[in-house]
Amino acid sequence: MLLTWYGHASFRIEAADGTSIVTDPYDPATSGYKPFPDPADLVVISSSTDDFHCNAHLVPGTPTIVDALALARNGGERTEAGIRIRATKAMEALNHRYHDPDQNGMYRLSVDDLEIGHLGDVGNPLTEAQLEFFKDLDLLLALAGGHPTIELDDLKQVIDVTQPRLVVPMHFRTLRYKPRNSLWIGSFLECFPDDRVDFACDSSITLTKGDLPKETRVMVLDYL
Repeated sequence: MLLTWYGHASFRIEAADGTSIVTDPYDPATSGYKPFPDPADLVVISSSTDDFHCNAHLVPGTPTIVDALALARNGGERTEAGIRIRATKAMEALNHRYHDPDQNGMYRLSVDDLEIGHLGDVGNPLTEAQLEFFKDLDLLLALAGGHPTIELDDLKQVIDVTQPRLVVPMHFRTLRYKPRNSLWIGSFLECFPDDRVDFACDSSITLTKGDLPKETRVMVLDYL
């Protein structure tokens, strides 16, 4: 599986058979990140109302679009393009500093025998049921910028409880990201010993089940 971080909460996940998934597409005009360069078979959005997470129409091609919140409200599971998708409901920060909080969906994908979790746009500590939803993950795509998403101490608890084999941070402040309301990556990395953190020095990495660490490690990607 090839994992590419476009920026913010948006990744491209390409299975071994070429099936491609894009998560939570941003708007380049408001985020500062580059337009999406490649078509996708499937786009999963955590929210249909948040301009930083919902722009499936900006992904090239004619992808099938899955709204994680709608899925969570209607059975919680479906399969598209051979990819199993599960979703659970979440909320933006109840103490959101910038607007009234909206509901969104967190989700997990089964790709090439890998279980991938995406925290959507959650802004609060996870409930027991939400923590259970993310058990047995190989890869967690983690909101690492603090408020207005989940606070870093609450995120660390999620990681400690669910123990994914690999954590890839997202949704933090970068030199390209226009808003200045998120933390730089250093704040998140302070939660981990230096010897548990790796840097890809690239926007893409190839992952297989057998290559993953036995104990949780962090892998920092560059944005595309």
